Amino acid sequence: MRKIIGPAETTKITNLSRSTLWRLEKKGQFPQRINISSNRVGWYEDEVSSWIESRPRGLCQREGLR
Repeated sequence: MRKIIGPAETTKITNLSRSTLWRLEKKGQFPQRINISSNRVGWYEDEVSSWIESRPRGLCQREGLR
């Protein structure tokens, strides 16, 4: 059985705010939430972990930083 984690745990392990998670989801850059009930959402822990592992390490690649 896959473990579902709620918003508080998801924001804690990703170090992202709920609004940032929502924006990334809308762009297709973060796993989609699932509806647990009419008032609760969550994410599959394995999908969030895979997303974290796929992130680049080191300095951010921004214009002007070399």
